[in-house]
Amino acid sequence: MPSTPPLSPSAVVTALRTAGCVFAEDEAELLLATARTPAELAAMVDRRATGLPLEHVLGWAEFHGLRVAVEPGVFVPRRRTEFLIDQALVQAPDARVVVDLCCGSGALGAALAVALGTVEVHAADIDPAAVRCARRNLTPYAGRAHVGDLFDALPAGLRGRIDILTANVPYVPSAEVALLPAEARDHEPHMALDGGADGLDVLRRVAAAAPEWLAPGGCLLAETGEHQARSAVEACNDAGLTTRLAVSDEAYAHVVIGVREQRPGP
Repeated sequence: MPSTPPLSPSAVVTALRTAGCVFAEDEAELLLATARTPAELAAMVDRRATGLPLEHVLGWAEFHGLRVAVEPGVFVPRRRTEFLIDQALVQAPDARVVVDLCCGSGALGAALAVALGTVEVHAADIDPAAVRCARRNLTPYAGRAHVGDLFDALPAGLRGRIDILTANVPYVPSAEVALLPAEARDHEPHMALDGGADGLDVLRRVAAAAPEWLAPGGCLLAETGEHQARSAVEACNDAGLTTRLAVSDEAYAHVVIGVREQRPGP
């Protein structure tokens, strides 16, 4: 069988640009560096040209300084969510128990494990494919990933012990899912995108149960959209958490932070 002729860098850029990739030069550089053979490079370029997310083609995504494994059909961690990690580290720099709820690839749990050092990390998702991917990313940090619906997936022994609870819940209103870029709409799980009528259905469920799972002083952090931010804060306040909104104009990120207050001393 004849071998596949190697694609030149310029040919890769041209193929990606023709397919509509805005950052064709940057993507070409990553594909050329990742492919091990000319045949693999050609296949990767073809897959990207058909609209598959770059991270699914590469098999990894860059997130908070890490290369996180991302398998086909699993939600791709967004760079703006790095702001959530930064806020978690400011809020709870001495955290020892971390839970990554609605974990997808487990990127948030892995990033926190690296930043915090010795820490107990758990992740959970309702999608078995996501949990398999999260296990790959958390194993180096002795993290555990569980399949199930929100808190139902977690070991009961975590109740009242969680210092940082990240919940990168789906928050796109149902009517707006069809308006998302094709890369997300066509290649990521619908359940990881659709947050219900106003986008806050899952967040409300998480906030309502969070106080009994958080340690005193523990915090819940959830990303939300700009136009939902006020309602998201209200949902966390209604659950009994002391809540504030952190905003990064640069990353266009909005993170709701709800804290379970410390019990008064004797």
